[in-house]
Amino acid sequence: MEFRPRNYVAEEQSHSLPRSRADIHPFSSSSPQPILRQVDDNEENRNNEEFFDPLRAPDSKASVETVDGHDFESSSNGNDDSFPVQTKEWTSFKRFLMQRFPVSKMISVSSTFFFSQMSNTIVRSGKAHEKSSSSTHLEELDDPQKFSEMDTKVITQQEYVSRLHELKDEINRAWHSEDRVKSLKLSIKVSRLLMDTSVSNFYPTLFVLVTDVLNMLGDMVWERIRQKAEFAEDGARLCSLRAENFRASDVPIDAKETCYNWFCKVGSIRELLPRIYLELAIFPCWRFLIEQPAESLQRLVMMTRGIGDPLASAYCRLYIAHHAQKLPSHDTGYLITCLNDITLIFTRISSTKESAHGCFADSKRSLISLMEPSVEFIMKCILNDASQRRAGKVLVELGLGRSQEELFGGSPCVSIVLHHLLKELPIDIVSFHAVDILHLIKCSNDNSYDQCLNYRLVGLRLSEQISQIGSVEAVVNEVIQVVSEYGLDEYLKVVDAYLDIVLQNQMDDHLKTILEGISKLASDKVLAEDELASLQSILVKLLSHFKDLEHVFSLNHFLQILDMMHGNSRGIVNMHILDMATRNGYVHDPTTIQLLFEISQALHSDTDLVNMKNDDNQQQARLISRFVRMVDHGVEYERHLAFLMECRGALGSIIELKEILVHSSNCLATKALKDGKKHTAFVKTCIAFSEITIPSIPGHIKQLNLYLGTAEVALLGGLVSHSDGLIDSAINCLQSSDWMEGSRTLDSDGMLSSIRKLCSLLIMVPGNPEVGILHIPKSILLIIHSRSWSPRLKARILCAIISLSATLSQERLPYHADHPEIMGNDLLFFGDSSYVRELLSLTESVLQNLVDVIEQEPSRAARGSLSLEACNCIASSFKINEHVLSVCLKLIETAKLCLNAKDKYLTSTISFLDKNLPAAAVSSSIAI
Repeated sequence: MEFRPRNYVAEEQSHSLPRSRADIHPFSSSSPQPILRQVDDNEENRNNEEFFDPLRAPDSKASVETVDGHDFESSSNGNDDSFPVQTKEWTSFKRFLMQRFPVSKMISVSSTFFFSQMSNTIVRSGKAHEKSSSSTHLEELDDPQKFSEMDTKVITQQEYVSRLHELKDEINRAWHSEDRVKSLKLSIKVSRLLMDTSVSNFYPTLFVLVTDVLNMLGDMVWERIRQKAEFAEDGARLCSLRAENFRASDVPIDAKETCYNWFCKVGSIRELLPRIYLELAIFPCWRFLIEQPAESLQRLVMMTRGIGDPLASAYCRLYIAHHAQKLPSHDTGYLITCLNDITLIFTRISSTKESAHGCFADSKRSLISLMEPSVEFIMKCILNDASQRRAGKVLVELGLGRSQEELFGGSPCVSIVLHHLLKELPIDIVSFHAVDILHLIKCSNDNSYDQCLNYRLVGLRLSEQISQIGSVEAVVNEVIQVVSEYGLDEYLKVVDAYLDIVLQNQMDDHLKTILEGISKLASDKVLAEDELASLQSILVKLLSHFKDLEHVFSLNHFLQILDMMHGNSRGIVNMHILDMATRNGYVHDPTTIQLLFEISQALHSDTDLVNMKNDDNQQQARLISRFVRMVDHGVEYERHLAFLMECRGALGSIIELKEILVHSSNCLATKALKDGKKHTAFVKTCIAFSEITIPSIPGHIKQLNLYLGTAEVALLGGLVSHSDGLIDSAINCLQSSDWMEGSRTLDSDGMLSSIRKLCSLLIMVPGNPEVGILHIPKSILLIIHSRSWSPRLKARILCAIISLSATLSQERLPYHADHPEIMGNDLLFFGDSSYVRELLSLTESVLQNLVDVIEQEPSRAARGSLSLEACNCIASSFKINEHVLSVCLKLIETAKLCLNAKDKYLTSTISFLDKNLPAAAVSSSIAI
């Protein structure tokens, strides 16, 4: 056997592609348009195209959208387009109600006079404890107040809800069995449940459950009358009523009589509240009787004034607003009346004098909070997609403005109503009248809602269009004056909302005042969770606004405020600081580096090392690692290395960081070597730092790669002995990798890549005759034989050793260590025949092992591919003689048995082999 001589320079030149200067950089932002046009111009010629771009294909289903599981075509089929959206909003609102007001597991149901009938609707026999009539009468005479408190039945919430669902199913069954009178009677009983507000926190959930039943009844009544209007008794179609535009005159008289009968039955209900709810449930049916059904809404609004209970009346008005949306078109005048009535109720509740009991104020706040959803929903209905002029008209009708020109010159407004009004007003009105709105908030100071939240809301709304604010200076001055009288929590909530306005308008004096106020109020105080959340928002906004971290640190009181924070909020701010610090390049300033290091230490101490797989913990680790990587002390190499040592001691439990420390140390040594000065001692220190750090990194493949990278740095510095020691450590990692990985699957690709990298490095490493010139390749072979690795991995490692031996045999190596004092093996062993013989002896044993290993591969396709890889490797490394040819032919035969005869890899390999055969062997190759 004889190695094939290689001229690497000539081969590189022959395989290099011709180069021409490009006019435009391929990664530049402006790409040449003609290329794109060429793709489009040739589109008609792509009848047999192999690539199909789904983004350019027409979407045949684009005209259909799905809402809540139903298909609505984009070309409406007579249905109101807004109806599915309203249904979705109502469903979301009901879910919000039940989540906002959770209730206890037990529900008290009143059983006095007419409520006894309602209780029997819910409470079944044996489900609740009842006393005898005689004992009950005696207790009532003895203590009437105690009797009124005790005259209740207690059931679980789940039983209450389950019974209501059963009633709903019973109503549905009775309807479909033609017993509509029973359906109506049961619906009346269900609606009476809304008269009981004794368990106030359960009332929103009760409202949702009851209205679901009533809506079902309303839908069934509507469908029955529509069927009666469109079809005769014999099934013949009389007419077709389109949902959005049919007229009452189109409805036959029989259908009208049925509809009128339903309204008469509902109108005969004795109690006011059930009568209103049942009429609202079937209210859309007024369209079968009159042309303008919305006119009847005002009558129902007036009827709600007869409901004495504030909570029941508020939710009844909420139900009015919901059903009014089902009409094709409606005026908002009745909704404004509802809102004014609720406002009057709020005023009376707020003005009620407190009793001697301290819990009275809490009960008022609880009642107002329970009534708030009705205000929120009605306000949305009034101002939904309202124009600026229409919104101005609403403000006048609400009594807040005198005219369209003076929208906020009227009387004060109840705070909770004002809050939801500000949420829904068009942003143009809020921006133009910002100062007037702030004055209105100042005048509207009652107990219905926290005044500072209204100031905050105005700030958030103004931040939507900061450029459109009329008088920025006046607005901010007014807010600063107001918050100066607040405590810390209210102060933070308000200034947080206006901070974007201050920053974007570069109001530095106001920013200084805000930070000074925070520092003054928060000093010597343990911050609560709400205060920490507001502070976090403020500091994050500051960090996001400024581009230079040093500018942020130079702000008065910023660092002082940062030190006051703790817990998760402090961690989030620290993460933003680290992200900002490393976003724009390297960090050079020593003071900034020290501050960021302290921040990293604080983050590291808060990191849960046990649950490092948690996304938040991983993000913290990545930010700390990136900060360490981006630190640059310039030519102060010793200072930088001292920083790395400090990081290893303080932050060493982050595995990712340890790898970065090794890479940074190696880069630092490389920079010192390129500096041109004598830094041998410093380079040795860097290598020692890496050698100490690498063993603490889990994963032997990672250690192997880090040892090889450090060995390259040692070669660059002319430290051959250090390089040999590092390579020996890498071999030890390789030996430990199989049994130390435990139950984890071996990363074959990573292992192969590392061993190939090791073989590439060995080309530059001078051979050591004391331990054997081929000591390292032989060690790799011993490891291969002693491990139960896959045949695929073993075969490719053996090919790498053959390529290494062939390269080392050349008179001129393809590359050398970049150090003048290190001589390559081509110079050290030039003309030494024993050196070449040792290489040939190694490769002969490798060749035999290679063929045997390939035959052990269980997969046919993989075996054929491995045979071709090995054949190409052998043909590239040796001159073809009988021995080499016999090995190659055997591999080709194996490939032909495993692969298709027309396989491109197979045919190209045979062609390559033919070209390299000597003339005497051509005849035998043809037989292949």
